[in-house]
Amino acid sequence: MASVVGVRFKKAGKIYYFDPVDIDAAPGTDVIVETSRGIEFGDVVTGRKEIPDEEIVTPLKPVIRIATEEDTARQKENEERAKDAMKECINKIDQHKMDMKIIDAEYTFDNSKIIFYFTADGRVDFRELVKELAAIFKTRIELRQIGVRDEAKSIGGLGPCGRSLCCGCFLGDFEPVSIKMAKDQNLSLNPTKISGLCGRLMCCLKYEQDVYEETRSCLPLEGSIVLTPQGEGRVSEVNVLKKTLKVNIPNDEGIEISYVFKPCEITIIMQPELKEE
Repeated sequence: MASVVGVRFKKAGKIYYFDPVDIDAAPGTDVIVETSRGIEFGDVVTGRKEIPDEEIVTPLKPVIRIATEEDTARQKENEERAKDAMKECINKIDQHKMDMKIIDAEYTFDNSKIIFYFTADGRVDFRELVKELAAIFKTRIELRQIGVRDEAKSIGGLGPCGRSLCCGCFLGDFEPVSIKMAKDQNLSLNPTKISGLCGRLMCCLKYEQDVYEETRSCLPLEGSIVLTPQGEGRVSEVNVLKKTLKVNIPNDEGIEISYVFKPCEITIIMQPELKEE
């Protein structure tokens, strides 16, 4: 077990673990830490706790100190300088008519590097752009291509639910989302209904998936042959939220009539083979 604190460098960004050493860094405290990129300014979001060694990315970097007023002022200055750097980069891209879009820019805390985040449909040769930017800002330049999900996370916005995007508020990492989740939850498969602002499947499809899978495991599959108080029939619909089954039972004339039953009211005779998706 190792003692760590969790630190974020961006709002709703990924949480990284650091060794608190002998520093008492409570959640909400700004700290200066050592990272692979150099010295960085971050915010403690999880206080000191013990975690298994296998969950640590070694070597575990230390928390250098709690941020001072000078550190905070420097960080704010860097944020303002990054805005100016972003404008300059956009102007250069327009001049060169490059097929790319700058999403964000940031200075490292020690001013050793400026990182520009951009999106593009394919690979972009930005070597000349880097040379020009390096000549202007007199520091190292890094251009990092990101995906459409990261773009939405960085820019923010409102989702179909009317609330701020989850990725921009609290999601540190993107969970895998599949069309199977939409099917399991009986949602419309219309892409405009189940896609977020990024154009990808909505992250919130993942939130209730475990409940749907657990509930479905206790219910017969659609197409199952079951015995009910009204006789033998075939399950035509499964309502996971209500935990009810619609069963089609033929009458004496052979006309199928639909009845709704609870799982405790039926006995499964045969289930269809589950197809892998």
